Amino acid sequence: MSAPVIETVLPDSAEALSQELKSHTAAAHTAAEDSAFVAELMAGTLDTAALVSLLDQSLVIYRALEDALAAHVDHPQLGAFIDPKLARASALEADMSYHHGEDWEAQLADGRIAIVPATVAYARALTAMGAESIEFLLAHHYVRYMGDLSGGLIISRMVQRHYGIADEGLNFYAFPQIPKPKPYKDGYRDLLDTTGFSRAQKDAILAFAADSFELNRAVFVDLAAARAAAA
Repeated sequence: MSAPVIETVLPDSAEALSQELKSHTAAAHTAAEDSAFVAELMAGTLDTAALVSLLDQSLVIYRALEDALAAHVDHPQLGAFIDPKLARASALEADMSYHHGEDWEAQLADGRIAIVPATVAYARALTAMGAESIEFLLAHHYVRYMGDLSGGLIISRMVQRHYGIADEGLNFYAFPQIPKPKPYKDGYRDLLDTTGFSRAQKDAILAFAADSFELNRAVFVDLAAARAAAA
């Protein structure tokens, strides 16, 4: 099945960047959330292995993202967004230990923990583009971390209800250093709106943010295909 065509139109107005991001990515966001893998996982019709596989992909993606971000902590624009409270790699490593055992790094290295092609492509893009474009990194920072903060608790509760996974295996969805997500997200949006991005930078951020949802959707498609092939 071919990917849906998502029309994106860059704004002409002086609308706040946070609002531009919300409206510009709405179609891509919906397409990612409506993928069969996500819909079935949240409906409780898959299994624990499906959720663990999603965590496996997330580890690879967040390691690449956070390695790329670490090189820009002193950047006058991007640096203010890089907050250790948001970091997910260490939480995902704890989840790996819980679900795969202490030798999970060896399992990841030798392929016993399966990483789908779209995840590899996503991580490579983060590494390559992250080295040269702070607009690219900010777009992915926004899509991933704000999405985590917005949906993490809901997703955690749903998968616990459907699949009986303990909190110890769902560290990825917990933000113990951010007890109140809404004020944090409000502050993040204020930072987006008050950082002095040029119009060209804003347009690049918008385009990269829409692409980010497509990279995520591709991972979901590959996960569904892998499950179908194994059935």
